[in-house]
Amino acid sequence: MSIPKLNLFSFSGNIRTLHLGWIAFFISFFVWFNHAPLMASIRESLGLSDQQVKVLLILNVALTIPARIIVGMLVDRFGPRIMYSFLLAISSVLCFLFAMANNFEQMALARFLLGFVGAGFVIGIRLIGEWFPAKQVGLAEGIYGGWGNFGSAGAALTLPGLALFFGGADGWRYALGLTGVIALVYAGIFYLTVRDTPKGSTYFKPKKMGAMEVTSKSDMVLYIIMNIPMYATLALLTWKLSPANLGLLNTNVSMGIYIALVILFAYNVYKIIHINREALVQPVPEIHRYKFKQVAVLNLAYLVTFGSELAVVSMLPLFFKDTFNLSLVQAGLLASGFAFMNLAARPGGGLISDHFGRKKTLTILLLGLAIGYFAMSQINSSWPLAIAVITTMACSFFVQAGEGAVFAMVPLIKRRLTGQIAGMTGAYGNVGGVLFLTVLSFVDASIFFLVIAASAVVVLGITQLLDEPAGQIAEIMPDGTVQMIDVA
Repeated sequence: MSIPKLNLFSFSGNIRTLHLGWIAFFISFFVWFNHAPLMASIRESLGLSDQQVKVLLILNVALTIPARIIVGMLVDRFGPRIMYSFLLAISSVLCFLFAMANNFEQMALARFLLGFVGAGFVIGIRLIGEWFPAKQVGLAEGIYGGWGNFGSAGAALTLPGLALFFGGADGWRYALGLTGVIALVYAGIFYLTVRDTPKGSTYFKPKKMGAMEVTSKSDMVLYIIMNIPMYATLALLTWKLSPANLGLLNTNVSMGIYIALVILFAYNVYKIIHINREALVQPVPEIHRYKFKQVAVLNLAYLVTFGSELAVVSMLPLFFKDTFNLSLVQAGLLASGFAFMNLAARPGGGLISDHFGRKKTLTILLLGLAIGYFAMSQINSSWPLAIAVITTMACSFFVQAGEGAVFAMVPLIKRRLTGQIAGMTGAYGNVGGVLFLTVLSFVDASIFFLVIAASAVVVLGITQLLDEPAGQIAEIMPDGTVQMIDVA
């Protein structure tokens, strides 16, 4: 059966919701990465050291890991309309605080809190999943993710010019403040114009809050295991900020954070068991079951796709500069091609997934990603620059198309849990970014690319455990009746 085409030039029905959704995501990423293109001005204005700049970059991603989990739960409970409006409004206030910071401590706190806005991605995944059928959801999610993700590149392209336009020593402050104004205005627009579901459709909510519902004992064990890397990554970030590394936190504070993470993990395990105790006592009816292994595999796939993108985008300009002896401007322009591929590659991954099958598409894209990073590991100064750029762009296509393929499948697992599943999967992307950047701090670029390629090969094997979505999933209506939702 052919897949219905999306008329992206329309602004009605589900296409209208798609456009409003990706614009919200674009603004959230625009705000999240608004500091990056202005960092040179910020460093000069506040007299920051190189170490303090590194700390700000780390803090920018630290809160996003737990935030995506929490926001995923909240969006399932309260709906995308309220949550996206709230997130954009809060991010505008944090933007103003960051723009008005007069010392490193104030700036560090504001940047840490701004990591919260990185959870906006999760909200739109649930929104788009509600508005598009299974035959179109991959392409729609890909457009939402790819076009919205371009917000970071949008910030890099526009904010330096805005800072120059405002002029003076505080031009960067006004440019940052303007991003907060945009977020606040759009929060109101989104609240007034978006619906959680099409008219007449039911917004299914989880029965309980605090942890994801699972449907078997073995799934609960796997769920607990899959939580460990997220807490371990937060511990790794703490180590980076501890006296043993960057020295922002003293020994007592670092130890306090480690202890808090252990306590939070123990509490998380308690909540998982508490919320799923009924499933431990009596079996869940077959019609309401889903396999948590689907979530676990997608988590790992997003770790090597989006996680590697986060890491590579951070190091690629310097890699080109040092390898080919380029200026910073030249290296930045060439490296930006990696992010530009999001505009087409991520929707492309979703479209291919809709048309040729979820598992097959993800398998092929992960294989291409592994080959691409292996090829990048061979780049050196003897390569023609044009070939190096083409190799990088080809690799980035598989990376971002793979991201699209992952989230083409997320809304097809369990409708009422889509926000939580997207939150956990999205958090694993940040986990991957932190892990790969940590690897980079110990090895050269060639080994760094090889480590990503090897990780992709491992995940490629694990991906074969995925089950292709088929048939229907069941959700319970408010009146107690069961509604069947097509996923194939």
